[in-house]
Amino acid sequence: MLIVLNIGIVLSFFLGILLFSKKDKVLTDNILSLWLITIGIHLTGYFLNYMGYWDLYPHLIGTTAPLPFLYGPFLYLYVLYSIKNKTHLRTIDYLHFAPVLLSYLYMVPFYFFYSAEEKVQVDQGLVDDFGIFAFVMLIGFILSGIGYSVLSYRKLLAREKVVEENFSNSDRINLRWLRFAILGIVSVFITVAIVSVFREVLNFQFPFNADILFYSIIVGFVVFVGYSGIRQQDLFSNSTIKEEELVKTESEYKKSSLNEVVDAEKHDELLELMKTDKPFLNPKLTLFELAKSLDISTTYLSQIINHNLNQHFFDFVNGYRIRKAMEILKNPEKKELTILEILYEVGFNSKSSFNTEFKKYTNQTPTQFRVKNLKSMT
Repeated sequence: MLIVLNIGIVLSFFLGILLFSKKDKVLTDNILSLWLITIGIHLTGYFLNYMGYWDLYPHLIGTTAPLPFLYGPFLYLYVLYSIKNKTHLRTIDYLHFAPVLLSYLYMVPFYFFYSAEEKVQVDQGLVDDFGIFAFVMLIGFILSGIGYSVLSYRKLLAREKVVEENFSNSDRINLRWLRFAILGIVSVFITVAIVSVFREVLNFQFPFNADILFYSIIVGFVVFVGYSGIRQQDLFSNSTIKEEELVKTESEYKKSSLNEVVDAEKHDELLELMKTDKPFLNPKLTLFELAKSLDISTTYLSQIINHNLNQHFFDFVNGYRIRKAMEILKNPEKKELTILEILYEVGFNSKSSFNTEFKKYTNQTPTQFRVKNLKSMT
């Protein structure tokens, strides 16, 4: 357990400082940095308790107790501001931190007016001065963690929809890793709830330190954030995506009337453009750029694609890429081309995305499709 805690503590502070020192930081970098540092402090507090330092230094008791109230708000604000192009939190956002502030204020007498001996007695349950407060905090932790996770997941789904409406390649800007992060946070608080019911309601005595369960999940969450940062480089480096275009388009689309009559002429012009100029071969093609080529607004182009073609922009563009890839794969003269060369040629920028989209359209992998079609020609 000590090894797990040490890994979590070191990694939390390392990743937090790495994000904080990142050049050209955005608001989400600061939120995630503060969150990771908070986790590091929380894990350090438990480590000191686990090692018996609270017995040696009783004034440490309870210093990190309210910190779990921060997990949910940090998660929610990170997802929220991955959508909004803002540089600072709104005033109302600070209300999310009210529970942790109120908890610390309530514990001021404990921190400053209780003797070391009295603090030990409270910690060991010999004095019940904060018994009800501790129970209320526990319920608050669980409700906060699960509630914010649900809100965050809904925001994440909304963001993914916006990405589908604006980008033809989402590898560098997707936040799918956050689905697992949300699952991790939910797991922490559900585990806390289960352990608490067994301990407090059923009076069940675990044959091991049950706190290890949820602290291990927290450490796993930190490790996963680090892993995701390595896989998705934009998490710890600067993104080249124009995020402001995504937000602008989202705002326009929400305000647009979806019942407007779609101009058939522009619809035909779009299909002709895709056929002749093949803009889908550009791996960075966005709704904004395609709309500019047609001299129409992004809102109008969204309506054409969504309602005339019944597709998201993402699927619309990738459909052309897959059909182009199928042509190449069926061509005996191009059988020397590797799958990697083909996917780059048709506008994809990662093998995993290409394989996923290709299988969605054909129910086969690119290799299976090539072998089957070339074999039928011999």
